[in-house]
Amino acid sequence: MRMDIKGTLIPIGGNEDKGIEELEIYTLEFIQEGILSRVVAEAGGNDATIVVIPTASQIPVEVSKNYLKAFGTLGCDNVHIMDIRDREDSIKPENLELMRRADCVMFSGGNQSLITRKIGDTELHDIIMDKYQNTNFVVAGTSAGAMCMSKEMITGGSAKESFVKGAVGLGQGMSFIPSLIIDSHFIRRGRFGRLAESVSTFPNLLGVGLAEDTGLVIKKGKTIEVIGSGMVIIFDPRKMSHNNLSLIGSGDNLSIANMRTHVLSNGDIFNIKKRKLKILPADIHVVSAQD
Repeated sequence: MRMDIKGTLIPIGGNEDKGIEELEIYTLEFIQEGILSRVVAEAGGNDATIVVIPTASQIPVEVSKNYLKAFGTLGCDNVHIMDIRDREDSIKPENLELMRRADCVMFSGGNQSLITRKIGDTELHDIIMDKYQNTNFVVAGTSAGAMCMSKEMITGGSAKESFVKGAVGLGQGMSFIPSLIIDSHFIRRGRFGRLAESVSTFPNLLGVGLAEDTGLVIKKGKTIEVIGSGMVIIFDPRKMSHNNLSLIGSGDNLSIANMRTHVLSNGDIFNIKKRKLKILPADIHVVSAQD
């Protein structure tokens, strides 16, 4: 990965709306104002040009309205929806020109594989990557929009079948942050097992599990700052003394020893390259979105 990245990544763990449907693909992702306001601030303030891409969602029209309303509440009136339904939409001149003018792109929740399938390795992807690497551009995303940011991307896997080989689907992501594997809705949906298998498969990478209403501000691909009300779990497999993944068959139980685990919350800082923590002092009061 390039070490001179100028942009900022903001992956968010998701926080689904109280919708009628229980399936994730039919729910609206709602980002608490505290996190969304940080996205706006990092993008340059209320005058920033923000592009929302609801490609991951099965209900893009509803999701788009949700984001327009949320950003509007924060005083942003230069928000655009890039409704990419087919891969051909990722090469339309009007979409490419809009992204060239943008200060921030926001990927919605849903199915992360739809993002890579319809946008990955297209000219639109190239523009986003170039702006992220070479300007103060912000790439934000919630749930699926967060998970797609890594190079090795979790595509699925039931929490009920976790901790056995083959329970996790893996594929190629958008490669904005190749050193991480990101999972979302981590606490509520019990996704410890699928992230553990993911880092067992790629032991040179860090596994990051984001709770809902929780995000990261990743500056220049180097440092992670935790924002929001929940927790972030980091699996560091570098010094594992035992990993039986390569020795067992599909459906067999995993066996892992000495995988370092960190539990972080609002204000904590993690250096990706050095893999070192800077924990916020316990006597410091953190102002939450509810205060």
